[in-house]
Amino acid sequence: MGCRKIVLLFIISLAKFVFCETLLRIRQHEFFVKEASYTRLCETKHILTVNGQFPGPTLYVNEGDTIYVKVHNNGRYNITIHWLPPIIAFGINDLLTLHGSRASSRMGKAIHAVVLVAFWSIWKMRNEVVFKQAVPNVAKSLDEIKSMAFLWVKSRSKVVSLTWENWSRFNLGVLHGVKQPRNPWSDGPEYITQCPIQPGDSFNYKVIFSMEVGTLWWHAHSDWSRATVHGAIVVHPQPGEQYPFPKPHEEVPIILGEWWKKDVTEVLKEFLASGSAPRDSDAYTINGQPGDLYPCSRQATFKLNVEYGKRYILRIVNAVMNEILFFAIANHSLTVVGADGSYTKQLTKEYVVIAPGQTLDCMFEANQVRPGARYYMAARAYSSGSSVPFDKTTTTGILQYGNGGGSNLTTTSPVLPSLPHYNDTTAAFDFLASLRSLNQLLFSISAYDTRIYSTISINTFPCKNNSCAGPNGTRLSASMNNISFEHPSVDILKAYHYQIGGVYGTHFPRVPPLYYNFTSRNLPAILQTPKRATKVMMIEYNTIVEVVFQGTALVVGLDHPMHLHGFNFYVVGWGFGNFDEKKDPMKYNLVDPPFRNTVLVPINGWAAIRFRASNPGVWYLHCHLEKHRTWGMDTVFIVKNGNQDQDRMLPPPLHMPRC
Repeated sequence: MGCRKIVLLFIISLAKFVFCETLLRIRQHEFFVKEASYTRLCETKHILTVNGQFPGPTLYVNEGDTIYVKVHNNGRYNITIHWLPPIIAFGINDLLTLHGSRASSRMGKAIHAVVLVAFWSIWKMRNEVVFKQAVPNVAKSLDEIKSMAFLWVKSRSKVVSLTWENWSRFNLGVLHGVKQPRNPWSDGPEYITQCPIQPGDSFNYKVIFSMEVGTLWWHAHSDWSRATVHGAIVVHPQPGEQYPFPKPHEEVPIILGEWWKKDVTEVLKEFLASGSAPRDSDAYTINGQPGDLYPCSRQATFKLNVEYGKRYILRIVNAVMNEILFFAIANHSLTVVGADGSYTKQLTKEYVVIAPGQTLDCMFEANQVRPGARYYMAARAYSSGSSVPFDKTTTTGILQYGNGGGSNLTTTSPVLPSLPHYNDTTAAFDFLASLRSLNQLLFSISAYDTRIYSTISINTFPCKNNSCAGPNGTRLSASMNNISFEHPSVDILKAYHYQIGGVYGTHFPRVPPLYYNFTSRNLPAILQTPKRATKVMMIEYNTIVEVVFQGTALVVGLDHPMHLHGFNFYVVGWGFGNFDEKKDPMKYNLVDPPFRNTVLVPINGWAAIRFRASNPGVWYLHCHLEKHRTWGMDTVFIVKNGNQDQDRMLPPPLHMPRC
């Protein structure tokens, strides 16, 4: 390609940059964390909110947007906010693979947009060099522009037949960094990636959306404040792009939550002091309302008005603190089309299962012909642990057909859906096992570079004079590979970036320290006591990592929703009993496994995930049942920097909160 053509292409691309900016928008939001008065279950109390709302505001963004959210802490307690857009990093090979996938139209435009941004970045970078009175590297600039131009041309074609070797002669570094956030500084978990925002202070979070489309969410990540400080994030396709399913008439966020009559900070204090399990919540909620099966709740029950013949999509978030939930709508099937911000193959069920931290996109058709008909949407707990107390109540909202006249809407008694029994493990995992990814794999998962095999257990610590309220006077705890994680007083990200010693250890074990029949019901009590430590796992950049979570029956066997910050992963396998490293991988789904950020590990069973460690930084891994995380079922993955500048973690923002 001649120099004139390169320059002409460069000018055309810059002219189209305005178009690119409309696709990849930057927005600013303001969150004011403050107390507000709410009445539920016949009682009024003050709760922590964002902008006075419970649940908090829903954020609407487009695929590829970047948003800034300035959080002002006007409350009495420290606060942080965690964002659940999975951070997906791409290299050239990934983009080429995606461009040839079934989503080629959308991916082609995405590549085109990335190239335009890259052109702008090169132009801006070279100008900055000149203004600094330095000499730009002309040869390098031309190489970069050639690479961008060539990829731009290929992105306009319908078929990509190039292989990675075809690109070896081009300098493609600048593009590799365009879609990679490398920004753990805005991830949010307290004392993991930041110190908390203290009362009276503020912090501006930068939240980068990449390839996700669907439902995500945000929540506080400081103590138990997420009980009321949370909200949905709805990511729409880029303008002009279509959903891979029929367009809904309306989209409705459905946030499943929990409510305590007592102040949540007092619930936490009581929980920590006793050494036992926390008190059960007094209600579950749908969009902040318990529903009319609870006292003093009939008038404020959440209601969704629908019209016969129209389609609706529910953006469901499980923001509950400590329970997995079944959810259904009477006389209506739900078709799952997305999970954790990723499209799924359409799956139609009479009920769904959703664990804390997870999201689902569920379509339904308003197909009931009776005028003025009313139907309950309902959620209640799935809890499989024997002798483990939990909230057995049911929260409801009302689906009401508005085409029959207002008089019928108040007199017709709603119909309740049939939900599986509380401990129906078969029903729960029949649903989860049916989920499949829609799109082609984003990276190869046929093999892995590193396997981490970790037990996840409920444990106990001894108490002086057997004075605690746990089993036999002990204090309940939890662990991963027999380590009960302790949070430091300086955040781990700061310690890692500035090489501050003594904050954490780097030898989290890759395998259990002791092998035994993990799921046996008759385990010796000596196995119940873990070690307290702040140990992290160091991971090489860009490696394929497999993590096998192995549940145990220590103290009690339970299901565990394990959530990894900074990545989505493929759930390649799961099963009951002990993981067999020779037999079980033979049954992995390596074709279309669900792409998630939270995996539910079955009671006395295991689950295996694979992800590419292409996002350098400090990333939190934890059980999303808040009591288990508080007990120590968490750790940290530190993904090392790569060799190139664009493969390294970004520097910290100027005004990080101080400890």
